[in-house]
Formats: sequence, C-alpha cells, structure tokens
Amino acid sequence: MIYRLIILLILNFAALGLGSFLAGKGPRSEWYEGINKAPWTPPGWVFGASWTVIMICFSIYLAYLWPSVENRNLLIGALIVHYALNIVWNPTFFYYHQILAALLVIIALTVVVGFFMFYYWPEMRSFSLLLAPYFIWLLIASSLNAYTLIKN
Repeated sequence: MIYRLIILLILNFAALGLGSFLAGKGPRSEWYEGINKAPWTPPGWVFGASWTVIMICFSIYLAYLWPSVENRNLLIGALIVHYALNIVWNPTFFYYHQILAALLVIIALTVVVGFFMFYYWPEMRSFSLLLAPYFIWLLIASSLNAYTLIKN
C-alpha cells in the first residue's frame, strides 16, 4: 500500500509540475494579470494549497482503488486521459491563451474525475468522498474559466 501511495503521489505531483512548467509564467504573466477575472477568483496561494490537498486525496483514493479493480486496463486508460487533460489545461489557458479550448479541457477533466468517483463507487464506497474536493475544485475552476471566456 505504501509503495503504491508513493508512486501515485509522484505521478500526480509530476503531472501538476509538468502542467505548470508548460504554462510559462502562468498566473504571473502580463496576459493573466490584465484579463477580467471572476469576482470569486481566490487569492493565488489558495490554488497551491488546494492542488496539494487534492492530489494527496486523489493519491490515497487511487492507492486503495488499484487492488480492488478487476479491469486495470480501463483504470489505466482513465488515468492516462486524466493526466493528459490535467497537464494540457495549464499551457492551453496560460501559454496559448485559448480560453474556450481550456474550458473544454477542464470540463472533460471534471467528467473524468466524476467517472472515477461514481463508476468505482461499488468498490470504493466512502473512499470515493476523497474525490469530492477534486470534483468541487474543478467545478469552481470551470466557472472561473467560463467567466474569463465570457468577459474577455
């Protein structure tokens, strides 16, 4: 269990790190500082704290899920899609300024996290609640992205 957890923590934080790296200056860019942002946009430190908690919870969830899943190919496929979407959102939004494409990516990521949460519910039961912060955060992030699309 501990080895799975360590590997998953590394994978999850590596995906976050790669996405951040590919975003260029990200939220510190002139472009981002100059756009209209939603009034409910949290302060910058909230993003780092939220993603840390989210990835820890997601890693614990996956560490418990892995041994209970019969169709590992489906799980691995869903994880690959999850990682790809998670990595791609940052550069799509922050580097390429493709707000609509970023919104589609984050909506797809929300669907994938919802898939994990509900498809594996029979195996995971209350452990699925570990995904609630991730799912809620993606809903908030989607609303921020949508506001940016509408107001810019």
